[in-house]
Amino acid sequence: ENDYIRALRKAGAAREEIVVIPPGAPVEGEFHGVVLGGGADVDPARYGRSLLPDAGVEVDPERDETDLALFEKASREDLPVLGICRGLQVVNVALGGTLVQDLPKERPSEVIHRRSEKEKTRRDHAVSVRPGTKLHAVTAAGEITVNSRHHQAIDQAAPGLSVSATAPDGVIEAVEGPAERWLLAVQWHPENLAGDTPSERLFAEFVRAARARAEENRGG
Repeated sequence: ENDYIRALRKAGAAREEIVVIPPGAPVEGEFHGVVLGGGADVDPARYGRSLLPDAGVEVDPERDETDLALFEKASREDLPVLGICRGLQVVNVALGGTLVQDLPKERPSEVIHRRSEKEKTRRDHAVSVRPGTKLHAVTAAGEITVNSRHHQAIDQAAPGLSVSATAPDGVIEAVEGPAERWLLAVQWHPENLAGDTPSERLFAEFVRAARARAEENRGG
């Protein structure tokens, strides 16, 4: 099983409760929460930009279509959403925000944001979590040391999203929805950090919120 499934199971989800929807598959049926995971870059056309030359942008139109449809369904049905890396970027684009297509090209920094898959558990930098945010309440941490595997990031945060964490160079590392909605998205990869308390709390709170949603649907 992959790290996402492992993290969800550690958080209390049963394997049969976890459905993986491949790119291009129809988004249908009933579910109670959505995890939008990492992967290829969101097509810049989705946020009104032209492809930046030599920026190493790799798009997956089917993945864009599926992820955006999942987020739209989750928004319509008020389902909990946890966005991770690309998932954070999908959430931002879906709500009208924009992205930096390539950090090294557009916003060079001494902070390392892109390690290889082989170094997925390596902690690269701290993120500062804003007090009073949902992220702060969920992780019970004012600072989190994270792994990092991305070359894109949020440029303009979408209307309705609050920035809840930043890297030392100002890169947005987490956003969240309004207080009444369970919508959290982070730029790092908590699924890779087994044994890390803030990461495990993120998944545990997501599973708790999804279970609460399931209970509501059953009229419990």
